[in-house]
Amino acid sequence: MNLVKYALPLFVSIFMMSNTSFAETPTGLLQGYQQQAKTDNPAFAGFNATRGQQFFNNKQGNDWSCASCHTTNPKQIGKHDVTGRTIQPMAPIANPQRFTDSKKSEKWFRRNCKDVLSRECTAQEKGDVLTYLLSIK
Repeated sequence: MNLVKYALPLFVSIFMMSNTSFAETPTGLLQGYQQQAKTDNPAFAGFNATRGQQFFNNKQGNDWSCASCHTTNPKQIGKHDVTGRTIQPMAPIANPQRFTDSKKSEKWFRRNCKDVLSRECTAQEKGDVLTYLLSIK
């Protein structure tokens, strides 16, 4: 009885952290998204840089795309479309600090996906975009 009382909360806590537990590097964050994508969709076949590039550049429901603020060249400095605030490059090759903090990455994915899509991004969408950004040399 005590085992269940303590083991279940521990298991739930570990599971909740598992999708970003690899983070602190872009590749680690990507591994977390891969685990989550497999959980969400057992038929998940991997991330795709081309699909990520299309997602990044194509306008979505609110007539915005990721590129609206981050530019079509993720190695360049962007500017928020409404506030005019400067945004550091998205591509890790141009900004080594990008995607090295899982909490910060999740915060911005959540906020920006809601702006662009009016919903949160799926693990597959985040993984595709990150795969695209990591492919930029």
